[in-house]
Amino acid sequence: MNRTGFPFKAVLFDWAHTLVDLMDEDDRVPLELIHDHLAGLGFTVPDFQKFYDTYHDLFFGMIEISRVTHREARFDHVLQYLLAQNDIHLNGKVRLQDLLKMYYEKIYSRRRVFPEVIETLASLKNSGIAMAVVSNTTNPGSMKDYEQTLMGLDSYFQFSIYSSEVPYRKPHPSIFQLALDRLNMKPEEVLFVGDNLRMDVQGAQSVGMKAAWLNRKGRALTDPVEPDYTLQSLAEILKLPQVS
Repeated sequence: MNRTGFPFKAVLFDWAHTLVDLMDEDDRVPLELIHDHLAGLGFTVPDFQKFYDTYHDLFFGMIEISRVTHREARFDHVLQYLLAQNDIHLNGKVRLQDLLKMYYEKIYSRRRVFPEVIETLASLKNSGIAMAVVSNTTNPGSMKDYEQTLMGLDSYFQFSIYSSEVPYRKPHPSIFQLALDRLNMKPEEVLFVGDNLRMDVQGAQSVGMKAAWLNRKGRALTDPVEPDYTLQSLAEILKLPQVS
């Protein structure tokens, strides 16, 4: 136990639904921005509904596969496939990175940090607790870094590990072990906090970490996975007892 009485030297956080509320996310709007931008540049594009249906089939097909293989579906790959299937060759008129930024700026503009998050992270940081993010995401790492800055959370974390940038997604043990290696700490010195019992709690426990289930909506625990702690607000992390 450290000098503050907090029972861990570091905390690893999930991102979506743990630190950030995705709100009422709609991928049609940002994809239509890309579609219309390409048309405005003189590319021959199908009508938007066909463009969207092709995208949807590609993306959600890859997501279903990722649930089995634990290898992340990457949106930048989906966008590349979508352009290729529609015989759209950028040829320097616009960069893929520009299209990605257009898409994610729109997506992220609707998201909000949960009210208690910044104060909680600031308290942990002021107490000398190391913090990092381990997130399952289809987003490119550069866009996730941009989102962290946009949300004002980037200064709290020593590093971030995104499933789109490493071989396997949560709950595969390797992504948790990578975080431990980056921290240079033992599993018992680190707490993982997330909202998903399988991805976050079970995954973290598989490498020997303690795990806190962030259950904001007070759902009944019907899953056989047993969290070491259950929180209804992230702020409750500041009052955690020691778990033997």
